[in-house]
Amino acid sequence: METDLILGLTLAGITLGLVEGIKPGPLLTMVIKETLSGGLRAGVWTAAAPIFTDGPLVIVSLFAAAWFATQPLALFTISLLGGFFLLKMGIDCFSIDPPTSEDLLIDTKGAFRRGILTNLLNPNVYVFWFLIGGPLMASAAEEEPLAPIAYALSFLISIILVKVFIAYLFDKTRGNISVKTYNLALSFCGFAMIIFAAGFIIQGIDIWINDI
Repeated sequence: METDLILGLTLAGITLGLVEGIKPGPLLTMVIKETLSGGLRAGVWTAAAPIFTDGPLVIVSLFAAAWFATQPLALFTISLLGGFFLLKMGIDCFSIDPPTSEDLLIDTKGAFRRGILTNLLNPNVYVFWFLIGGPLMASAAEEEPLAPIAYALSFLISIILVKVFIAYLFDKTRGNISVKTYNLALSFCGFAMIIFAAGFIIQGIDIWINDI
């Protein structure tokens, strides 16, 4: 058993899950709206949406990435695309505005269903798994079959826990979270994303030099 590889993928899953969990987007906005309109329980149900939306994408992206792993040119291309996508996400973390409590939902029923719909219609979810999550899992699957599972579970658990925590904060403060605190957290996320982006780009260059 490649313990180091499993731990490495677990750490990557936790880090990316934290980044995706705290970064403003459609699902986080929905989590906040549901929390402020329907209470903490509604926010938690909405935060749980990735279990059902990302779960199937994990399996599909893993098989797709496994095919890419046998095609050096395709793997080089997807490594660069994934790297630049992560780089853009990292840079965005320094300029995006924190979510607000405006435009609250009046209907408090069906929070879980709305969360799933929101995530299914978010193109970034598909881009993330096919350009980042899938290749990460496929690169480790040949050496240690448990590593991709560790990555997927750690990512899903961390992204859900972060969104649940944010729902808790908004429920207790009713949206009065310090903008400075939120921006500081986003800055840390930005640095983490840029580091991962550099890793993907370096991997792509290595494939170009050694395999193409």
